[in-house]
Amino acid sequence: MTTPMLEIRDLHVRIEDEGTEILKGVNLTVPRGEVHAIMGRNGSGKSTLSYAISGREGYEITEGDVLLDGKSILDMEVDERAAAGLFLAFQYPIEIPGVATMTFLKAAMNAQRKARGEDELGTPEFMKEVRNAAAGLSIDNEMLKRALNVGFSGGEKKRAEILQMALLKPKMCILDETDSGLDIDALKVVSDGVNALRGPDRSMLVITHYQRLLNHIVPDRVHVFADGRVVESGDKDLALELESKGYAAFDGKAA
Repeated sequence: MTTPMLEIRDLHVRIEDEGTEILKGVNLTVPRGEVHAIMGRNGSGKSTLSYAISGREGYEITEGDVLLDGKSILDMEVDERAAAGLFLAFQYPIEIPGVATMTFLKAAMNAQRKARGEDELGTPEFMKEVRNAAAGLSIDNEMLKRALNVGFSGGEKKRAEILQMALLKPKMCILDETDSGLDIDALKVVSDGVNALRGPDRSMLVITHYQRLLNHIVPDRVHVFADGRVVESGDKDLALELESKGYAAFDGKAA
């Protein structure tokens, strides 16, 4: 039996400062090579799930486990999770003044290569990889010369994140409302970039409010979140059902 790429077992998470429980027993499995979508209204726990998986501070896991490619990651630091193949694309990528985009990309790539016992990339190899990856995301040299995300439009920030994903080659990608703030053209560019990275050895978890993103990134499975749990799962048609019925139709259900 093939090991799932991501397995979440009875996950309970609370906000440390408040003691408020947000996730109340999440069970979710993403097989290798599949794209799964999580849909739910604001406050249902979607983003908390992404934070807990990635190891963000302030979120305490009180029960359950998260396995990446068969190994628990809960005792790993954030950088260790990244080196193990986990990638999180943020809803609102932050600006980092004073850090050049190219410097950031090279440092991130070489840090992961070092953690995996691989040789660091030299400048010529690095530049070739960046140019090849950037070409398919409508990212020009001027954008790459700027400080990371500083002065970037919403679409540019998202394209920069997908560029990072293309270069780091993670095996498990979590996209937290990556369609937020994107117009139709930017959405298509970002979606095309994501679709180009789909493959048998890479899985994705796409978190979104709206079905429109799933017109471009067609999922293998859709999971509905409500009150900190998965309450319904189905194929891609479940997203269309959500669009027509709304989230209220799934309130009170248990998976």
